[in-house]
Amino acid sequence: MPFIPHTEEDIQAMLASIGAQSIDDLFDEIPPALKTGRLNRVPPGLSEMEISRLMLERAESDGRYFNFIGAGAYEHHIPAAVWQITTRGEFYSSYTPYQAEASQGTLQLLYEYQTMMASLTGMDVSNASMYDGASALAEAALMAVRSHKSSRRILMPATVHPIYRKVVQSIVRNQGIDVVELPYCKQSGQIFPDTLDEFGKDEFAALVIPQPNFFGVLEQVDALTDWAHARNALAVGVVNPVALALLTPPGEWGSNGADIAVGEGQPLGIPLSSGGPYFGFMACKQSLVRQMPGRIIGRTSDQSGNTGFVLTLQAREQHIRRSKATSNICTNQGLMVTAATIYMALVGPEGLRRIAGKCHENTLALLEMLETLKGVKRLFTGPLFHEAAISLPSPASDTLASLKARRILGGLNLQEYFPGFTNSILVCATETKTPADLEHYVGELSEILSPGS
Repeated sequence: MPFIPHTEEDIQAMLASIGAQSIDDLFDEIPPALKTGRLNRVPPGLSEMEISRLMLERAESDGRYFNFIGAGAYEHHIPAAVWQITTRGEFYSSYTPYQAEASQGTLQLLYEYQTMMASLTGMDVSNASMYDGASALAEAALMAVRSHKSSRRILMPATVHPIYRKVVQSIVRNQGIDVVELPYCKQSGQIFPDTLDEFGKDEFAALVIPQPNFFGVLEQVDALTDWAHARNALAVGVVNPVALALLTPPGEWGSNGADIAVGEGQPLGIPLSSGGPYFGFMACKQSLVRQMPGRIIGRTSDQSGNTGFVLTLQAREQHIRRSKATSNICTNQGLMVTAATIYMALVGPEGLRRIAGKCHENTLALLEMLETLKGVKRLFTGPLFHEAAISLPSPASDTLASLKARRILGGLNLQEYFPGFTNSILVCATETKTPADLEHYVGELSEILSPGS
């Protein structure tokens, strides 16, 4: 809210009506030793005008950069109408109450979101969302173990996003679940099914399949899905929702489709903003629906035949039997889901296909231009979507720092996640980049790599 509406007289009247002398009386159960007292490091309050000026100065100090970083957080064009509608009071301040059916508007929006995500992923059912893509993958691992019953092992390719792998480890390691890392082909950047024979001797609850993977390379999802199913393991797809506008959806992978699909929803109308916000999505086959965390909204009719929306499934049971809950996820990224739903409704299936196609086109064009520079080459030969790993003739950290000094965020230093990649970066070009942007990036990089030439 832009301001707090209660005057001092209002506060005193409310306290008097409940028999309290002060606001502190409302928190008298907190031991004095736990109270911090004054917040000495918090500066004095500022007026609205002063705050506006301060925030404007800080925003301007960031500057404007040409962004060629991807790695799980992508810069896409967001139509102005998306957040103009999302920030209307009906959406901005709504939250599904415990008596969920009282909020028909919120439930309808979540139902529409689920329908869109189920269609995009080709799965039977979608929930109404997760914290982020990484925690969604961790929840998928827990789902797989609960469903499998006889194995507590997950096969996780090293081509899965490194942060996702860390989050999964953090969540499952104290639950007796073993995450086994699967190596990738150093030439193509993919997982080849015929290299999995040594792992086929063991029993796994699930095989995780990224599409595209962290390096931007497309995996052989059909063969990997069938390999998992042939060994009584679930196939868990980690997917980019924009890429699904062009690629085969997880529900159609292999002979029978993936069992669970998860990913990060940020590309669907959520801006990049200093590390957030994000939201995760999850969809699965009908047979696994009762293992799914979060909530599922359904559509029904009342006695008069009018359409209504209801909270069909809340599998976590967090309110009454938390120790037996499917998951203790206790909130839904509702505002982000609202924006994503409006975004998908505005751009439509054809619009999303055009966006994905332009991303792919721009990345191929960028790579073609980069490879004309001496010492620059693609790291992997596998097909890609809209980002790629490249090697440089100089240390990546120095090159990226030089690009940043020229107002270009040139990519992600892969050495931060893969120690052996000393001179390698991950670059991305979405539909927001023009031919002039690509030429500007390549031209500046050329000057950095070959000064004075």
